[in-house]
Amino acid sequence: MGIKTYNPYTPSRRQMTGSDFSEITKKTPEKSLLASKSRTAGRNNQGKITVRHRGGGAKKKYRVIDFKRKKDGIPATVVGIEYDPNRTANIALICYADGEKAYILAPEGLKDGMKVMNGPEAEVRVGNCLPLSEIPVGTQIHNIELYPGRGGQLVRSAGNSAQLMAKEGKYATLRLPSGEMRMVPIVCRASIGVVGNGEHNLINIGKAGRKRHMGIRPTVRGSVMNPNDHPHGGGEGKTGIGRPGPCTPWGKPALGLKTRKKNKASNKLIVRRRDGRGIK
Repeated sequence: MGIKTYNPYTPSRRQMTGSDFSEITKKTPEKSLLASKSRTAGRNNQGKITVRHRGGGAKKKYRVIDFKRKKDGIPATVVGIEYDPNRTANIALICYADGEKAYILAPEGLKDGMKVMNGPEAEVRVGNCLPLSEIPVGTQIHNIELYPGRGGQLVRSAGNSAQLMAKEGKYATLRLPSGEMRMVPIVCRASIGVVGNGEHNLINIGKAGRKRHMGIRPTVRGSVMNPNDHPHGGGEGKTGIGRPGPCTPWGKPALGLKTRKKNKASNKLIVRRRDGRGIK
């Protein structure tokens, strides 16, 4: 994928960049794999806003992605690479030999006409999905299961990959994109390769309207509010927040407060945290 720039016929257009969609080979989505997607605008089932700064945006259809990759032993052909408005990665439409179609995450190097396969007997090749027990140490992988049969939950965004570092007993040790070293059951599955669309993080939004198209509303800083609206508000001129640390609008600590439970069951599976420390 490449990054394209625009002629600066407005000030915001001067900085704006976008994808040239050079990887995309199929424009229209597969109708049988589309689902309707309701928009909550950050509200829960009581109608109360639980996530601020959400609302509006362009309508989207959800593409049903096969994260489980359970159709073993049947080769599938890549029909096309498509854009997915619901995620940073591109997706690939595959057609199995028995005629069934499915969407998978498109890794780097996956092209139209290539064959992919799932299962323990599949080759270690880009796009194939295998149990961790069948993948050689050192391989870059993505779409990794945490629990056997649940489907891939880790390493699914554009440009990401994890590395299989070791296999011992019932667990495989992975190095995740954050730097965390974590053990995962060796019977869990993962897909081979690096997730495509790697230059996604280089795109410059350029203007406020483009953010609104994504369904994100404006965010006002607490320090420019009044004291009755935010703990950071008030003061003459530009002042600090007047507190030992930053707070949420409701006075709770923010930015750096650790919220992970000390006795969480999965702590024993984390070999090294992303900050380089071990779990006690």
